[in-house]
Amino acid sequence: MCTGIRFTSTFGAMYFGRNLDWTQGYGERVVMTPPAAHVPSAFVREEDLERGYAVIGMGIVVDGVPLYFDCGNEKGLAVAGLNFPQSARYATRHEHGAINVAAYEFPFWVARNFPSLAAIREALKRVNVVAKPVNDRLPVANLHWIIGDATGSVVVECLEDGLRVWENDVDVLTNEPDFGWQRTNLRNYLTLSDAEPEPASWGAAELAAFGSGMGMHGIPGDYSGPSRFVKAAFVNAHYPAQDDERANVTRLFRTLGSVAVPDGCAQMADGSFERTLYTSCFSAASLTYYHAAYDDLEIKAYPLASCDMNGSAPVFVPAA
Repeated sequence: MCTGIRFTSTFGAMYFGRNLDWTQGYGERVVMTPPAAHVPSAFVREEDLERGYAVIGMGIVVDGVPLYFDCGNEKGLAVAGLNFPQSARYATRHEHGAINVAAYEFPFWVARNFPSLAAIREALKRVNVVAKPVNDRLPVANLHWIIGDATGSVVVECLEDGLRVWENDVDVLTNEPDFGWQRTNLRNYLTLSDAEPEPASWGAAELAAFGSGMGMHGIPGDYSGPSRFVKAAFVNAHYPAQDDERANVTRLFRTLGSVAVPDGCAQMADGSFERTLYTSCFSAASLTYYHAAYDDLEIKAYPLASCDMNGSAPVFVPAA
């Protein structure tokens, strides 16, 4: 389980973040890949930039390849992969004439090569996402992705009938089912409101609300993908726009906190429990990656400006 959101400040700067919900971590750390880094790719792609954009985000490095769970680049474009275990259908082989991208490298490929959502939209018309593992030890993860910049966001899903790019007007993504279903399901909750309900008369009885918050009566509170989608979409849409960096980072962590999963509430089939391992935020305003862990709620900052841009390989970044 995971939840991703995007929004902009009152000045139009994007903030993009996610909860990563799972039963265990993978030793993930904040990773920065400098523009001139030599990173092996799964396929030959003539379109890839020789000198790409600097990328920072959360992930692991395997055989010299940064496997980003979520990341942003120096141009303010960000991407996150979320679990999509039942519906993801990748191609089984490369396709001649297409831009072939292995699923494991998709977030890095996006952030490394594209400056904007408009640019990646155009490229996605030719993309073929392939179920190719990074090595024999790590299986292919079934994911879908949210990509955003200051202009908006899209969701990319590999479905039974091919790759689908959804325009994401609610700037939210969770897990199953597919985004189209999740977006349609919001219509079941269109009567939700941030306002206190007006008093009502039932015959001779006069009824009044107990207090604020009752306009949200009926919003789902469990930790399933559909329920988190509804709640995150409502909170993200109703949280007031903020001005400065601190207020916007606070907004992001508070919004994702409304759908964070505590231990002991979301049991897997094997008996283990999912929980929100970390929450992250990428600020396109300051080009800073923020992170807080389940057992360490202090929000740590990792400014891209503090990183050495002259390296030739991905590096782990200490907090500022």
